[in-house]
Amino acid sequence: MDIDSIIQTATVYAIPVLFAISLHEAAHGYVARYFGDPTAANLGRLTANPLKHIDLFGTILLPLFLALIKLPPLGFAKPVPVDFGNLRNPKKQMAFVAAAGPAANFVMGLGWMLLWVVCAYVFRLTDDDFFVNMTKAGIGVNSAMCVFNLIPLPPLDGGRIVTGLLPMSLARPYARIERYGLFVFIGLIVLLQMNVLTGFLVSGMHLLQVVWYELSWPLRALFS
Repeated sequence: MDIDSIIQTATVYAIPVLFAISLHEAAHGYVARYFGDPTAANLGRLTANPLKHIDLFGTILLPLFLALIKLPPLGFAKPVPVDFGNLRNPKKQMAFVAAAGPAANFVMGLGWMLLWVVCAYVFRLTDDDFFVNMTKAGIGVNSAMCVFNLIPLPPLDGGRIVTGLLPMSLARPYARIERYGLFVFIGLIVLLQMNVLTGFLVSGMHLLQVVWYELSWPLRALFS
C-alpha cells in the first residue's frame, strides 16, 4: 500500500464521500423540521457544507481505509440531532425522518450515474479519466451508504424505520439497542471483513446501480 495509491484513492473519493454523508445527514434534519422539530435547523445543520457534518474518523479515515482494503467505502458523520418529542406524531414520523437519509443517497447515486453518462457518452472520456473515476466513486459510495443504512438495526436508519413500524410493546425494547450503537457499527464492519455481510451489501449495491443505470436510459439514448 504505497503513498501514491493512498493519495489517488483519497482524491477520487473526497468529494463523493463528503457530499454523500453531509446531504444524508441534512436530509434527516429537513424532514424532522417538516414534521415539527427545528433542532437541527437551530444548530445550523441543514446545510450541504461538509464542515458542519464532518467526523474525522467516520467521514475521512474510515471510508478511505475501507476503500484501500477493497471493501465498500462506508462512513458516518456527526449525527444530526433530532428531538423526536417535538414531532407531531413521534412514533410514525421518526420512520420518515430515518428514511430521509437513504433516500438522499438514492437521489445522489442517480445524480452521479447521470454525470457518468455525460462523461462517457458526451465527452467520450475513458475509464482512466479522473472525472469518470469520481462518478464511479459517487455511485459506489451512495449505493453502499443507502444499502448499509437500511440494515434493520438501531442506530442505523433501517433500525429506526423498523422501530417506527413496530407496535409500541416491541418498539421500546428494540429502540434500546441504539445505546450500543458504536458496538453495532463496529460489529457490522467486522462482519463485512469476515465476508458474512459482504454478499448482502454487494448484491444490494448492484441492484441499486442497475436501477440507476436503467433510469439513465433517456440520457443515454439522447447521446448515443
